[in-house]
Amino acid sequence: MFENHPREDIEAMMKANIEFRRLFLRHRELDSKVHDAEIGVLPMDGTTLNGMKREKLVAKERLLRMWQDARVPAH
Repeated sequence: MFENHPREDIEAMMKANIEFRRLFLRHRELDSKVHDAEIGVLPMDGTTLNGMKREKLVAKERLLRMWQDARVPAH
């Protein structure tokens, strides 16, 4: 996520916004666990996996909103 954005911008946003940092790190953690579960490295039942995918999606949507809100100049 945010692969197309300069790393410096992401780091600045994480320093400026604690909630963004928390969600960014949680999304990264969920992404890793979901990936491991899907390739069979991390045993997990389908209900747990689906719950993690939903949480990951909610975090992603919130992160994108926060990113856009921070980039839109105030009127």
